[in-house]
Amino acid sequence: MRFDVISLFPDLLKEAFNYGITGRALQNKKVILNTFNPREFSQDQNSKVDDPPYGGGSGMVMQVEPMISAIQEAKKKSTNPYVILLSPQGKTFNQNKVEEFSKLDHLVLVCGRYEGLDQRIIDSEVDEECSVGEYILSGGEIPALTIMDSVTRVIEGVVGDPASIKYDTFSDGLLKYPQYTRPKTSQYGDVPEVLLSGDHKLIKRWRLKQSLLKTKKNRPELLNRRKFNSEEQELMEEINREQKT
Repeated sequence: MRFDVISLFPDLLKEAFNYGITGRALQNKKVILNTFNPREFSQDQNSKVDDPPYGGGSGMVMQVEPMISAIQEAKKKSTNPYVILLSPQGKTFNQNKVEEFSKLDHLVLVCGRYEGLDQRIIDSEVDEECSVGEYILSGGEIPALTIMDSVTRVIEGVVGDPASIKYDTFSDGLLKYPQYTRPKTSQYGDVPEVLLSGDHKLIKRWRLKQSLLKTKKNRPELLNRRKFNSEEQELMEEINREQKT
């Protein structure tokens, strides 16, 4: 996977990506990371890349020429680049998007700043606008890191234990069940007995029930659109009975 990021703060991206799973993925050449600073493509003597918006309004807007030049440079020598603008106005980024993006060979991530980008940049160069949530950040760098991190970890060979990805939160549309490790007992509580039983079928059922419980509490909308299998339906009925008593 090749990541090319268009950003006014390339060092922020390169430094943050150099740790943990993503850092190892870079070292092992599972992913490639390049950055392109639009200031380097500006024709202004002060490397200016923004101007006030036509029609009035607050803030500044990123200019057409330096941004498009940076994007086109990132797309060079690539057979199938896919350009994503990090924007609160975009499609919601979720685990399905992670899987979708991970199947591509080359992502060009465009990080906006100020009040946004000149629309002509979006119209001519951007394949998709993508949002990491319904809130506003100072720029697209943190969302870009979010996308690169989540996509990198599902690339084959990046995570040491593939099973850990299989049982991640959202991997099956549910939130992940609670987890425990040593010690078995402490002043803060005890490990549930079922996890110490050695009965793998019982443990699996307990974990599924806990996932359903947590999803119902924290993200009920995920259950509203879910098609339950027979075991899940049985557990949901059990949960509803317990919560009524």
